[in-house]
Amino acid sequence: MLVVHHLNDSRSQRVLWLLEELALPYEIRAYQRDATTRLAPPELKAVHPLGKSPVLQDGGKTIIESGAIVDYILRHHGGGRLQPAADSPLYDSYQQWLHYAEGSAMLPFLLKLYVSRLGDAGAPLWPRIESEIANHLGFVEQSLQGRSWLVGDALSGADVMMSFVGEVAGARTERSAYPSVDAWVQRIQARPSYQRALQRGGPYSFAR
Repeated sequence: MLVVHHLNDSRSQRVLWLLEELALPYEIRAYQRDATTRLAPPELKAVHPLGKSPVLQDGGKTIIESGAIVDYILRHHGGGRLQPAADSPLYDSYQQWLHYAEGSAMLPFLLKLYVSRLGDAGAPLWPRIESEIANHLGFVEQSLQGRSWLVGDALSGADVMMSFVGEVAGARTERSAYPSVDAWVQRIQARPSYQRALQRGGPYSFAR
């Protein structure tokens, strides 16, 4: 049985969505953020020394990092679904999106979150942060123009990984300024599998 160590309002929500999309059986072990600090509870350190979520357990294996978890689930349990074949011309693009989601796209949003806590001391950083957010969202917008999904003509793990970026964009900036991104997020959130994952995962403030 696959076990997801799931933290509210976190990247682990997209792991639940992937598992629902694949109709795989899984168990959720739920954790709540501290209401004041918004940090994960110390109990997660008993699962993995970093104390972060998501964590996936599959038998004797423990896997961390969203991208690695999505890749693992699809390779070991996907049955060829939601990813192009390794010899497909689309495979390299697919891999690029898997890594881009956390490697580059999330960084300016995280900086915005942390710098916002500095008050006036963070003011010199705001122009650069906003510029980087616009740069990344502009890239995703261009990539989605005239298409429904990021890779090929169908939903893939690339969309699963990038979904959190699109959702955070809705919370941290005006996503309506990027209509292709906005429509893509709405397509994702309208999927029955996504709705089932929300029901199982509990409150999720980024579903907007």
